[in-house]
Amino acid sequence: MRLLSPTISRLARLRIWQIEQWMQNPFAVQREVLQHLVTSAQYTEFGRKYNFSKLFSIKEFKQAVPIHEYDDIKPYIRRIMNGEENILWNTPIKWFAKSSGTTSDKSKFIPVSEESLQDCHYKGAKDVLTMYYNFNPDSDLLTGKGLVIGGSHTINQLNEDIHYGDLSAVLLQNSPFWGNWIRTPELSIALLDEWEDKIERLAQGTIHENVTSISGVPTWTMVLIRRILDITGKNTLSDVWPSLELCIHGGVSFTPYRAQFHKLIGKEIHYLDMYNASEGFFAAQTDPKDDGMLLFLDHGIFMEFMPVEEYGKAIPETIGLRDVEIGKNYAVIISTNAGLWRYLLGDTLHFTSVQPFRIKISGRLKHYINTFGEEVIVDNTDRAIAMACEKTGGVVNDYTAAPVYFSENSNGAHEWLIEFEKAPDSLNHFVYELDNALKNVNSDYEAKRHRDIALRMPTVHILNKGVFAGWLKSKGKLGGQHKVPRLSNTRVYVDEILLYSQNKSGPPTTK
Repeated sequence: MRLLSPTISRLARLRIWQIEQWMQNPFAVQREVLQHLVTSAQYTEFGRKYNFSKLFSIKEFKQAVPIHEYDDIKPYIRRIMNGEENILWNTPIKWFAKSSGTTSDKSKFIPVSEESLQDCHYKGAKDVLTMYYNFNPDSDLLTGKGLVIGGSHTINQLNEDIHYGDLSAVLLQNSPFWGNWIRTPELSIALLDEWEDKIERLAQGTIHENVTSISGVPTWTMVLIRRILDITGKNTLSDVWPSLELCIHGGVSFTPYRAQFHKLIGKEIHYLDMYNASEGFFAAQTDPKDDGMLLFLDHGIFMEFMPVEEYGKAIPETIGLRDVEIGKNYAVIISTNAGLWRYLLGDTLHFTSVQPFRIKISGRLKHYINTFGEEVIVDNTDRAIAMACEKTGGVVNDYTAAPVYFSENSNGAHEWLIEFEKAPDSLNHFVYELDNALKNVNSDYEAKRHRDIALRMPTVHILNKGVFAGWLKSKGKLGGQHKVPRLSNTRVYVDEILLYSQNKSGPPTTK
């Protein structure tokens, strides 16, 4: 494999020229992407309905096609899953990525075309490798293997031609044969569905490999790392895999986990954030020193950005790249080469740079707390958790939070459920620092906390280790892409998890 690495490095230098071309011409590239999408789909049922053959500009496209959420396109998707063709996209859809999200029992089935596989997901993955080698040309990444921690990999067959599974399964089943040379574990382990057994098999099956990179959702990656250290008796992961040089993460913010990873790995390595979802590969870090992710503009996806305050309006305003502002929160609207048209993705992001366009995920449209006008988003709480841990020595595994409503005897508050890997010496001190950090990162929260007029001090419950994983398992959502909902504007999840905790392990420690 050592001979392969310099060859890949040379190929990466050739590909980086193409990447720089769309970085330097973002507006023209996005216009070309939309024109190609509309032209390709003009004779589909959807294209005929909205007169794609007569749409010649972005403005005309936006005027003709309304914004869609999943329920709006579900009737089309059902028909495609029943075998109908030429509905949303002009080539046959043979695969669907099943996504249940983080909070709903209902599954979403996202169409995955051959074009979206090749020109979006796989192209995006190759570009991540290209940009990493461009940043680190002497890398030995491909002298070893990449450990990929995917989700639930069960493949389900709807009929002779059409299958569905989570995105990891779809990508694995369609990857080229040479992918097995640079990836671990073997396919039989990667395709295991039962998560607890899978973690054990992953650990046992990879400890003797030469692993140079590891990728997955941070929470589940930590579970695997700890199991590997238990099995081997080693103090750090670098003692197990001395050549480990890269950790690729995504799915949730890495901010609350960075210190834990550094301690578990035991040496300095590179960390890269990726934004790869069932709907497409949207962005990735190009430089570990810059935490903004480069927006992928030439990968079969046309993007619009909706200021979050527009959400819920009858005709919400969207803007293009030319008009976005650094630091402002936007929801993402996508049109893709798998037949999603002006589809509301549900994630929120803000731009960290516009030359080139770099982004950070800030949360979800429906994952926030704004009961009292405080407008707290996941980015705020992730940063506040990290700051409170730094001040108190605590280490947080996972958390969720929701409002406590006004009553006759008291004003409102935020109620937190936190599972610590290492509890702080003083819970009172942690709560104080958490509250203070939120004031520092969110002026609306600070205003509502002034003299406890609208919001009083947060209430924090310490859950026993394993409660969140147990709750997810009870919902059939353990492992992979499934995550504890960070924030909710209702008390549904907090109350449900509290009840589960009390039934399993007694009342939690509370402040």
